[in-house]
This record gives sequence, C-alpha cells and structure tokens, in this order.
Amino acid sequence: SSCYPQTNMLDFVFAVDDAVTWHMTNLSKNRSHYSFLKFFGPKKISTIQRYGAGIYYNTLVPCNDRMIKYGVISTDALIEDLFHWKTLYVAGRLQKPVKILAQNENSRLQAALVSNLKSAVTAAFLMLPESFSEEDLYMQIAGLSYSGDFRMIIGEDKSKVQNIVKPNVAHFQKLYSTILQDCPQVVYKHHLGRLEASIDKSPEGQFAQLMALPKTLQQKITALVNPPGKNRDVEEILLQVAHDPDCGFVVHQGRSG
Repeated sequence: SSCYPQTNMLDFVFAVDDAVTWHMTNLSKNRSHYSFLKFFGPKKISTIQRYGAGIYYNTLVPCNDRMIKYGVISTDALIEDLFHWKTLYVAGRLQKPVKILAQNENSRLQAALVSNLKSAVTAAFLMLPESFSEEDLYMQIAGLSYSGDFRMIIGEDKSKVQNIVKPNVAHFQKLYSTILQDCPQVVYKHHLGRLEASIDKSPEGQFAQLMALPKTLQQKITALVNPPGKNRDVEEILLQVAHDPDCGFVVHQGRSG
C-alpha cells in the first residue's frame, strides 16, 4: 500500500505443509517471482529449499508500488528450528517482534513458538550478569542472531541490534511478558515498564539453565569443552560448564560456533 514508507523492503516468511504443492501453485500464479530455477520445476525448488537453513527465498518482488521478498519454509523444518535451534535462521527472527499475518491451529507449532522464546530467555540469562536492565535482556536476545553476547558485538552488527531493540521495547515487552511473568527469577513490573531480575548464578542454577537450552546449542557447547576421544555424556559435560566461572562466555562461544 502507498500509505506505507517506501524505503524498507518488506520481508515475509511462509511456513507451508507441502512445499512441492505450494511452489507448483505459486509458479502458475507468480512465475516471474522466481529466478532461472523456475525452469527446473517445483520438485527441484523444494529440494533446494531443504538445504542450508531450510528456506527458499524469492527476492526483489514488486508488490503494490514497493519491493518485497519472501521465504518459504516447511512447517516441519520451522518447528525443528524453533525447538532445537538447528540453524536459528527463522527461529532467531521469531525471537524478535514480528507481525504474524495468519496462523493455523497446529498445536506442535504453537508449542515450538513458545519454546523458542523460553530458550532465548534462558540463553540470555546465562550470558547476562546477575542483575541487568530490561533493555539489556532484549539486546541480549536480539544479539543471539548475531553470534551471541551483545556486549561483544561491535560495529555495524551492534548498531543493527540497537536499532532493532531501542524503538521496539514495548513490542519486546508484549512478546516476552507472559514468559517473564512465569519466570521465578524475575519480578516483572509491566505497568512500570521494567523488570527486576535475580538470576541464580550458582552451579546448580546454571546447570538447570544449561539443561533447558535447545539441543543444538547444548551439542555445540559440549563439543567446545569435551576433548577429542573422551566419551562423556552431555549431562556430565554441562555440569562441568555450570561450575566454570566463565559459564556465560562458554555459552556465547557455543552460540558463535
């Protein structure tokens, strides 16, 4: 619509249950959206979609006097990323305020969306000090997509994180209010627009948080700490990390890896 600013490109993501059928229909309606890959057909496009982050993008698509781009991801791949942070590509976007235009009643997807937000809060708690501001929390969460601890992000990436958070604090509050209200470590004073946190930095507290992290991040952390040739289980390694004074930095390194 011409009433919207024309400078920013709109970025859509469509989660679809059947990618082949979706691309087949879209090719018949919007063939010009696709690159030369349109000549290979919907099955090949769907195969390519499964590589990398599991998402296929059409870019520079004209729509209502402005340019848009849209990605297509299978619902199963999205759920996998939300639960386990397999790539954190789409899951990372959904840790920030976005506009959900339509949503089906897939209960597993609903649970995965909540799990992703809880995981973001848990990872942030591990990397933040015992006390911090509400904006620090949202900066840390937004920084997860930029390889971890926002305090260690420099230059353009740090500016991007700040530009995401500072104008959108109220939207972050709305997104995370329920999770923070249910978190025993946080007193969330929503009417005052601030939180008071007392994060348990004891080995027992950090171990509980480490065990609640998504599977892929746990695996990356254990790969960092576990020497080659050692056959220790994940729980044993995470217990060691929980006792490490630099536990938060180890989590940061795992997220960056």
